[in-house]
Amino acid sequence: MSNKKPNFIVFLTDDQGYGDLSCMGATDFKTPSLDKLASEGVRFTDWYTNCPVCSPARAALLTGRYPGNTGIRGILPGHRKAKGLPESTPTLAKILKSEGYNTAMVGKWHLGLEKKSRPNSHGFDDWFGFLAGNVDYYSHIYYYGANTKDNILPQVNPTHDLWENEEEVWMDGDYFTEMITDKCIEYLRKMTSEGKPFFLYVPFNAPHYPMHAPKKYMDRFSHLPWDRQVMAAMLSAMDDSVGNIMDELKRLGVDENTLTFFTSDNGPSRETRNWLDSTLDPYYGGTAGKFKGHKGSLFEGGIREPGIMHWPGKIQTGVVSSEPCASMDIAPTILDAAGVNLSDHYLDGKSLIKLANGKDSNSDRVIFWEYLDQTAVRKGKWKLVLKGKLIEAYGPVPEVHLSNLEEDISESINLADKEPEITKELTKLAEDWRNKIEEKWISEYGAPSEEQRLNTQMGIN
Repeated sequence: MSNKKPNFIVFLTDDQGYGDLSCMGATDFKTPSLDKLASEGVRFTDWYTNCPVCSPARAALLTGRYPGNTGIRGILPGHRKAKGLPESTPTLAKILKSEGYNTAMVGKWHLGLEKKSRPNSHGFDDWFGFLAGNVDYYSHIYYYGANTKDNILPQVNPTHDLWENEEEVWMDGDYFTEMITDKCIEYLRKMTSEGKPFFLYVPFNAPHYPMHAPKKYMDRFSHLPWDRQVMAAMLSAMDDSVGNIMDELKRLGVDENTLTFFTSDNGPSRETRNWLDSTLDPYYGGTAGKFKGHKGSLFEGGIREPGIMHWPGKIQTGVVSSEPCASMDIAPTILDAAGVNLSDHYLDGKSLIKLANGKDSNSDRVIFWEYLDQTAVRKGKWKLVLKGKLIEAYGPVPEVHLSNLEEDISESINLADKEPEITKELTKLAEDWRNKIEEKWISEYGAPSEEQRLNTQMGIN
């Protein structure tokens, strides 16, 4: 084993459903690079995001905490004065930087636009990408609504959003996913030549709307319906990007000393799209596979995500794990691998290194979620959702929904009445946890601003 400090890469996609990788069940298109990554490492079948929407999910990943313990519980606005992740919240990048690592981000931030909320203020030595919730993939312009109490979207304000550290840059016409590839390879070559250990965070915009993909990718899937065609094209571009970055690691001779994670921030979007003919239509291009739910929902389709961990020679190879894990486990795992004493930091997640080597189990682990009025908890095979939300196509949603995930992975049968003791136990766990989150939130952060409340209600991201 090398005495050199290990390197770290975290790939994160945006609005990608559980069923939108071929190694996770997609049959109408292939993702060979990510299939290869999974076959060479550990693929998690029960991997979760910590929130079904963007900003809180990213905050949890970068801090190792539940969103309510990060200062971010809802979708953040995208104008240039938007407040975001509090400076007082320690991030993985900050801690690694203090341990001698060079840290970089290439991609989408969405944790605040005011200067003290930007990546450079949260431990990243360098970053390239955009700050808001999404951009046009070619012009890199963010189109956001000017929110008011009485009119949800009275006007649209286009804002250019592409940056290299604190410098605004203009690269009109370049496809953002391919720009990520080029910037990552450039960074890896620089770090390798300088002999520095690195942490590279790669949050793709894909496949978040707007639904843009180069013709060469669209042509691969001309046999698919349009909404599925563009989803497959965007994900294939992302898969090629991951493959090119991993190939460069190998070419540089640092692949065996690099721990890599891949996951997504939340389930597939069912938000309406505004097309050029001015119609507003729901979009069904992404899929959660066999799970019920979608982005914004605490049913499995909104929170269960692809999860891959890859570290040649250090963890098991070709293993499929059904242990419940979450994105908040990424930071503790990386810190553990870097030799950092986890007890020195407040973390809700746990290191997965022993688990990835078959020496630990999460079978009885309790994991919680909260978003808006919804609260959920999983304990072993049992999953409880309180005040769950789904789009109208699913029909009425009960206030209390209990599932046995071992027997009913699609949460189609509500066992709340048949299992009153389990329902009572999990309800108390969920409510006690939520109350602690609420109390801590008010004491540390106060009530949310009107702007944050409106953005969260409308799902502006």
